[in-house]
Amino acid sequence: MPYIFEFLGLMAVFSIFIVVPGADFAVILRQSIVHGRRAAIMTGLGMGFSLLFHISYTILGLGLIVSKSLMLFAVIKWAGVAYLVYLGIKSFRDPGFKVQDIEVTAEDGKPVSMLKCLGMGFITNALNPKPVLFFLSLFSTLVHHDTPALIQFSYGIGMATALIAWFAGVSYFFTVKTIRDRFIASGKWFNRITGAALVGFGFRLALSRAAD
Repeated sequence: MPYIFEFLGLMAVFSIFIVVPGADFAVILRQSIVHGRRAAIMTGLGMGFSLLFHISYTILGLGLIVSKSLMLFAVIKWAGVAYLVYLGIKSFRDPGFKVQDIEVTAEDGKPVSMLKCLGMGFITNALNPKPVLFFLSLFSTLVHHDTPALIQFSYGIGMATALIAWFAGVSYFFTVKTIRDRFIASGKWFNRITGAALVGFGFRLALSRAAD
């Protein structure tokens, strides 16, 4: 019974965390508009796997090492910054797109790779060191130290499932034809705005510190 209350407490806090727009949301939004629902859902699935990755090493205690090692934190952080800026610049430079291209081809005319979408979601989330600090504080505050690691990992599965479900909902919403067509009509401006947002999230990550 105590485990149920622990889990509900974690989910209450985590639910607020996932709905706050950030780099992950910006990537899902762009994938939804540019490549369609299936690509966006696969990207969200990759983010869910990455979240399990973060939670797993947090439970094992490695997250504490990352949070205390300024060098290791900096390496992960700058890799994440570089990746977000790369995605942002790529988006900013992309031309407009046509409705019939959605969910069929990538910007270069080649078929969209679902595996690539999965990897993009995983990397985008995995290279952000902030979840390390979030899960460390969350688990240390709301999870009793006597809670078995297997139970804690089951909490992580529940959180990852919630994240995937949330981004699946976002993907569905932004691929509804009337909504998608409005974004597509903006063409190049949509690419520029999402590109600028991703670069902005990269800069925000660059300014973060391990002690934040």
